[in-house]
Amino acid sequence: MMTSCGKPLCKLTLGIHTKGSIRALSTSQHHAAAAKKNRSTLAKPNTRNVVLVEGVRTPFLMSGTEYKNLMPHDLLREAFRGLLKRTHYPKDKVGYIVAGTVIQESKTANIAREAALGAGISNRTPSHTVTQACISSNQAMTSALNMIASGQCDSVIAGGVDFMSDIPIRYNRKMRTLMLNANKAKTTMQKLSLAGTVLASPVRYFSPELPAIAEFSTDEVMGHSADRLAAAFGVSRQAQDEYALRSHTFAKKATDEGKLSDVLEFKVPGVAEPVTIDNGIRVTPMEKMAKLKPAFVKPHGSITAANSSFLSDGASAVLLMEESAAKAMGYKPKAYLRNYTYVSQDPKDQLLLGPAYATPTVLDQAGLKLNDIDVFEFHEAFAGQILANLSAMESDYFAQNQMNRPGKVGAPPMEKFNLWGGSLSIGHPFGATGCRLVTTCANRLKAEDGKYALLAACAAGGIGHSMIMERHPDN
Repeated sequence: MMTSCGKPLCKLTLGIHTKGSIRALSTSQHHAAAAKKNRSTLAKPNTRNVVLVEGVRTPFLMSGTEYKNLMPHDLLREAFRGLLKRTHYPKDKVGYIVAGTVIQESKTANIAREAALGAGISNRTPSHTVTQACISSNQAMTSALNMIASGQCDSVIAGGVDFMSDIPIRYNRKMRTLMLNANKAKTTMQKLSLAGTVLASPVRYFSPELPAIAEFSTDEVMGHSADRLAAAFGVSRQAQDEYALRSHTFAKKATDEGKLSDVLEFKVPGVAEPVTIDNGIRVTPMEKMAKLKPAFVKPHGSITAANSSFLSDGASAVLLMEESAAKAMGYKPKAYLRNYTYVSQDPKDQLLLGPAYATPTVLDQAGLKLNDIDVFEFHEAFAGQILANLSAMESDYFAQNQMNRPGKVGAPPMEKFNLWGGSLSIGHPFGATGCRLVTTCANRLKAEDGKYALLAACAAGGIGHSMIMERHPDN
């Protein structure tokens, strides 16, 4: 395999074996299941421990389906309500609210506050909203973590939402300027003159301005960047389709077995039946996926609708608390939130490589090795993005020349990786995915009797995030 610089990289070989369902997705290095061993906690002396008490989310739906007549704050409000109902946490005891979102509705600019008020949380509880592309709720959670660790409060609800069924579409700049000038027009002739300007060239003034789907700094669509990244790391179309099939198969299996316990039942106004499951999970045969045309780089690209995450609506929320405060209220925390990091790199050629940069950094901070981690949850923007990151993590050349490290960190063993599906199958409401990752890590740690989990995600702008979680002894 060659990089865009013509340097060889250690290739990640993918193989999928099916007898009606996926059995394995292996890397070139065999990873034997390590025996469980007692490992010391990552707790630090004289530091307040921050724990995940519970996490929930609305079902993640394809945009334009059952949620289409709602507003974004309706979804976030439902997530907050569901979290409070499941935990029985007193609404007047919440210390702070912080939520992430990407596509912002102008009527609810501080959507965290509007959703909190709608959920019946005390109007004396402060709230703010953050945005950091696809890791917006990751930022919400780490902001909450810092507030608790510093002693500002004992409990914070963090969450996230995005809603692609109704995106803000503006008048273009020429029309906005003319409308502002119209407010200053004093005489009838001045107003008629402005109206005549519009009528003389209606297309020029009435052409709408859509939300940006391209990077502002590079003017490149993310899917196009993902296609170039997959090509640079030698990730084939077949490997991407195989990984997408894996994600959907695992998500369906987890849904059927009731493992996705974070999903709330949502009685949507105007919809006959309650919404109870994610509706984007599709186990599509390889031969059918192979017939799809490239979605971005045409006609020879490898990114298609089948191996990409789809536009989604949904919200998520978590209750984070200081450990002793949680236990004093009778809670059995799920996990500790430990080390975390944010990274950034070239948004042109390394837009989606955040996990490859963030993972070794957060492992170093925690004093852990890759084989200490029992559960991995990576955000799946595109199958090609996931496989390119795994390939980069397996590359000594990448580690030495891009990260100034002595050698590769290694790719996560696939038998520990995204075993309940991921964003490709479950859905990816931009601002809500981070909380889903954290909750899934905690739930998988219990289900798989693990000690440590690692989550990672990429985001627009060439940003990345990773966090270490530790299973709580009460879970």
